[in-house]
Amino acid sequence: MNEQIENQVIQFLGLCMRAGRIISGQEACVELARQEEAALVLMDAGVSDNTRKRITDACHSHNVPLYEISEGELGRAIGKKGRMMAALKMDGMAQKLLNLLKDQPGL
Repeated sequence: MNEQIENQVIQFLGLCMRAGRIISGQEACVELARQEEAALVLMDAGVSDNTRKRITDACHSHNVPLYEISEGELGRAIGKKGRMMAALKMDGMAQKLLNLLKDQPGL
């Protein structure tokens, strides 16, 4: 992901977290993707291979965009150190984030 775009995404994630729009954690994000309620999923680059495969499969099966954030940045952005995955349900904030990411390659 482009560094400038990633910085904008990270800043926006803090706002989303304060607004209560972020669901975080592997199980919650996988379940949201499977229910087709996730607008997008963000994954920390440091996730394990098993976690990467699990979320990638869930997102691809249910047509949910998946993006990777630099290692350690996702947890820092949402104020939950060590958090490796976050998702947003479809709403105006998720749409804004999708617009930021529209030209970035997903996984």
